[in-house]
Amino acid sequence: MAPETIYLDHAATTATDPRVVEAMLPYFNTAYGNPSSIYRLGRAALEGVDEARETVANLLGAKRKEIVFTSGGSEADNLAIKGVAFAQRDAGKGNHIITSAIEHHAVLHAVEYLEHFGFEITILPVDSTGLVSVADLRAAIRPTTVLVSIMAANNEIGTIQPIAELGAVCREHDVLFHTDAVQLIGAQPINVKELNVDLLSLTAHKFYGPKGIGALYMRRGVPMLPLINGGSQERRLRAGTENVPGIVGLAKALQLAVDELPQSVSQITSLRDRLISGIEATIPHVYLNGHRTQRLPNNVNISFDFIEGESMLLLLDQQGIYASSGSACTSGSLDPSHVLMALGISAERAHGSLRMTLGRDNTAEQIERVLELLPPIVERLRAVSPMYRHFLAEQTVY
Repeated sequence: MAPETIYLDHAATTATDPRVVEAMLPYFNTAYGNPSSIYRLGRAALEGVDEARETVANLLGAKRKEIVFTSGGSEADNLAIKGVAFAQRDAGKGNHIITSAIEHHAVLHAVEYLEHFGFEITILPVDSTGLVSVADLRAAIRPTTVLVSIMAANNEIGTIQPIAELGAVCREHDVLFHTDAVQLIGAQPINVKELNVDLLSLTAHKFYGPKGIGALYMRRGVPMLPLINGGSQERRLRAGTENVPGIVGLAKALQLAVDELPQSVSQITSLRDRLISGIEATIPHVYLNGHRTQRLPNNVNISFDFIEGESMLLLLDQQGIYASSGSACTSGSLDPSHVLMALGISAERAHGSLRMTLGRDNTAEQIERVLELLPPIVERLRAVSPMYRHFLAEQTVY
């Protein structure tokens, strides 16, 4: 008999909520018109987009015209960073951008791209828990700084940044502030004004919405050049026929995430803490990565000394347990996680990391099953590990 499936990779993606699918269905087969068309079928689709935009804006504490729909979080990040950078430089404001060492590659690769056009980039370090220092940000700002981009919560280690404080520093210096909030939606209430952000990225498939749809909050008055030129959609900031079913699905998923947040966070946090404490109590030589308390309610990232994370994943997969060793966007890379390396962790320990991210459908019984299966898997891998044998030999000598 096949083992029960236990899905612990919700930071990579989530299943689309059936209620979201139900909200999307009419826009596939009845209200399927192009929102730019002036006849009734097009107007029905446009009405769906307008209502979704209003919903998203209200839930974020924004205005309707401050929401731009994109294909996902990566496009939202790229639009925020490149669009603002080029607009600011063209206006003579400067060419300096600040970000952190643990950003998603959608941000890091975007700023690397800008270096080819003469932009100067400052990469802020983080401490051993993954936190960006407010003092470091203040010291890094120059007269030529046009944008700061710091993620709200890290997708690998779960550390939640002091975004409101970082944003306040940017406001003091009249510098635009962007945050990638892809992982924070559904984990805590979000109000763009309280966070002191000018731009905020999100994507639906991280909170039980469909893949291929995201959004960028862009405060009114923020200068922006489009990445995609063509039609006049999204106030000429993002050309292309709108993904109407996806937009409706994003809004519905966001509404559900906000409505169900208190119950969901309480349940998932309890399971997370049980998983962490159970691993630490039963397996020696393990290290929790990220901030112990200032972290996402669903995130467990632990390094297991002397073994490879990929080997653990394969053995867990055989038992029907789906986890990851880091970001899904870099799963094909042999390099150690840039996030873990930024914490000061050795490459060997970083290679032995396991990320388990919980969701609202996980149960206490599933967590106990993981805690039952994981210790013998680690023991089996360490039994054939030259690093572990060397470690034991050194202990015997001393």
